[in-house]
Amino acid sequence: MEEAETVNASQLRELIIHSTDQAEEEKRMGVVGKGERIGGLVKLPPRGRILIVGDIHGDLRSLRHVLFNSSFRRMEDGGEGSKSFTAIFLGDYVDRGDRSIETLYVSLELKRLHPGQVVLLRGNHEGPKDIPVYPHELPYLYRMRFKEEGETLYDETVNLFQKLPHAALVEERFLMVHGGVPYGLKSLEDLAYADETHPKTRFLEEILWSDPAEGFTGVRPSPRGAGMLFGPDVSWNALETLGVNVIVRGHEPCEDGFKVNHQGKVLTLFSRLGPPYFNRSASYLEVDAQARGFDAYRLSRFATCFSENDLDT
Repeated sequence: MEEAETVNASQLRELIIHSTDQAEEEKRMGVVGKGERIGGLVKLPPRGRILIVGDIHGDLRSLRHVLFNSSFRRMEDGGEGSKSFTAIFLGDYVDRGDRSIETLYVSLELKRLHPGQVVLLRGNHEGPKDIPVYPHELPYLYRMRFKEEGETLYDETVNLFQKLPHAALVEERFLMVHGGVPYGLKSLEDLAYADETHPKTRFLEEILWSDPAEGFTGVRPSPRGAGMLFGPDVSWNALETLGVNVIVRGHEPCEDGFKVNHQGKVLTLFSRLGPPYFNRSASYLEVDAQARGFDAYRLSRFATCFSENDLDT
């Protein structure tokens, strides 16, 4: 954490280049720790303990709280079960908070230190270049901090974002994405290779941008201007196609840190506090990957919520 506070341009560039090479190597070799990488999908066996972290959005205090109060710290200390532990981040590491450089640095450094036990997914703020996101303060923060080197650093960061996986799946258990599931999903390959079929298909856009909604079937236009609002039948189709029970995703602010949609088929996690959302609580999820038969209601019992009063100053 201390390094993140003082990182200079050359240190950040070295980490970004390493992270890019690492992501490319995982995809080329088809291996991430104890699991597989298939295109943009990380497929994990149902073993060990899993930590799932939602949107961070430049909130270093919340990220610190999650890392120091969850099983992640025990894993770093080599405690019981540490070798079978996996941390999955659902994307949106940057923007909206004033510590975006620091939260990005910490996330990438965690992956560097624990390559087989940390999975960094893309969010819509790490999305494809042809779908702009607003607000997007990261390039301005780079220029303010790193001056003339900021523009090159930003280009290298955007290139890294294109290499990150966009989905993770624990076999027969959970699907993890940032936003939603694609309408018309017909196979695991549709999910895994969504980045390669973009923009011919909207699958990647929907994975990064879509939100669950109630009261209709199919999809409707999203007020975000990208992605879709998708009904419960879209969730059911994705779960049946992929052979899993629950979709765990981020993307939406939650007043209480998490919420459930689609009759227990979708669990949303939001892991940061403070402006501009001012949500009462944030949360992260820790669960045994071997556990069977969970719906989102049961899974939400394993969410750990925290508020501003819990954060270190």
